[in-house]
Amino acid sequence: MRRDLVLAVDVGSSAARAAIVSADGHLLGRATHPFAVHRPVTDHAEHSSDEIWGAVGHASRQAIAGAGIDPSRIAGLAFDATCSLAMFDREGRPVTVSSTGEDRWNVVMWADHRAVGEASEMTSTRHRVLDYVGGTMSAEMELPKLLWLKRNLPQSWARCGLALDLADFLLWKATGRIAVSACTVTCKWTYLNHEQPGWQQDFLDRMGLADLPTRAQLPVSAQPIGTPAGPLTPQAAADLGVTTACTVGVGLIDAHAGGIGVLGGFSAYELDRRLALIAGTSTCHMAVSTMPRPTPGVWGPYFGAMLPGLWLNEGGQSATGALLEHILDWHAEGRRLEGNRHERVGARIAELLASEGPAMAGELHVLPDFHGNRSPLADPLAKGAIHGLTLDSSFDSLARLYYATAVGIALGNRHIVDALNRSGYAIDHLHLTGGHAANRLLVQLYADAADCSVVLSQESDGVLLGTGVVAAAAAGLHPTLEAAGRAMVRSGETVRPEPATRDFFDRRYRAFLLLHEQSTALRALG
Repeated sequence: MRRDLVLAVDVGSSAARAAIVSADGHLLGRATHPFAVHRPVTDHAEHSSDEIWGAVGHASRQAIAGAGIDPSRIAGLAFDATCSLAMFDREGRPVTVSSTGEDRWNVVMWADHRAVGEASEMTSTRHRVLDYVGGTMSAEMELPKLLWLKRNLPQSWARCGLALDLADFLLWKATGRIAVSACTVTCKWTYLNHEQPGWQQDFLDRMGLADLPTRAQLPVSAQPIGTPAGPLTPQAAADLGVTTACTVGVGLIDAHAGGIGVLGGFSAYELDRRLALIAGTSTCHMAVSTMPRPTPGVWGPYFGAMLPGLWLNEGGQSATGALLEHILDWHAEGRRLEGNRHERVGARIAELLASEGPAMAGELHVLPDFHGNRSPLADPLAKGAIHGLTLDSSFDSLARLYYATAVGIALGNRHIVDALNRSGYAIDHLHLTGGHAANRLLVQLYADAADCSVVLSQESDGVLLGTGVVAAAAAGLHPTLEAAGRAMVRSGETVRPEPATRDFFDRRYRAFLLLHEQSTALRALG
């Protein structure tokens, strides 16, 4: 029997997805299974690791069945996941991270913002680890969350015997081995992958986390992405529907998998002009270079956190697809819609654009920071704003507001591109994957707002493809991660900016920056 396929598993914000991926980068079958998000109080968001693993098994078995393949053909497996934090005791049993005290909820979701105060404290230290997170600690990173747990749930902290980023938890669950990824700990735990030692104990001591290495069982060093971590345990193989001969590779954060899935086919010296956009509920921006490029308000530079031997700058918008969904829920006409609401509103926007052009938004301007500003302002307390509202409550008013919101999201992307280019990049190509790639309105807006070409991939699901690249390297289907990327990642359609809209978007961008200034001034008034 040939062993020429791999299994890629992606754990997102509310569902696990799995796909069978061929050695040349084609997705042969895929499946999805949901899991819960628990929100006991404002700014708290939690998962159950048991429920996530159950969803992973269900999706994996369904993907194998959908592909119609013999599981013995699957040579490798890799996981990607959101940058969420899972906690266990010394026996591997879940330990609660929830104010409810239920051990079922033992994962702090990436979008959880309970630790804003702790993140601010860490930023105020000006410790040099901050030089590698854009100068500002984010509440979405793991150390602020761990400090919050130690302070606010001391009984959970006393029971803690293992803490892992979600992708590393999945590898541990699959193999029984603790092997943390250079991606997860470098990007979210202040591990300096370009130094030895990578853990900065003086920073942990200063923040009252001196016991973290013991509590969390932190390995001395992190493992490169795609390193073979070992075979599946018999129980995990049964759960996933594969054989124990399947090699599990060290995984990565979901957005970073998407970065590999769209940029993995390019040489290092082609990357200065290319930015990966992994855009769905939120948007992550991945820029890679051969040298470190510190960029205020943009995470990184991280060494070896996505592509081997290269430095990564990671920008982001914490609410993009989620914001468009919120606008539909917020407007009375949006709440009345049934079926695919985004498609129905998009159809009306297309009609209004055809008759009125982009000025159809009128005086509506949207500042999209409804869940803070991850980049380039690095301000979790930032708020969104809508300027130009009237008493119009018609369906067309919803279409115009939705369009203005989409424009605001695209201008937020331009804000990040500008910051990266000031640091030495020359980005003029946006490689887009995720849910936004299927939305023609958003695709064109990304191109027009930033005056960049938007490149779509031949394989639409860059996150699963990127994880498949990692699995293929771990299984030896290709000799290196770079070779796997060259063999499996291919660009597709290119959407170019419309020259006729240049002046419009330049004016909207000036208004966008002015809204930021006004928002800051209003907050200063208190």
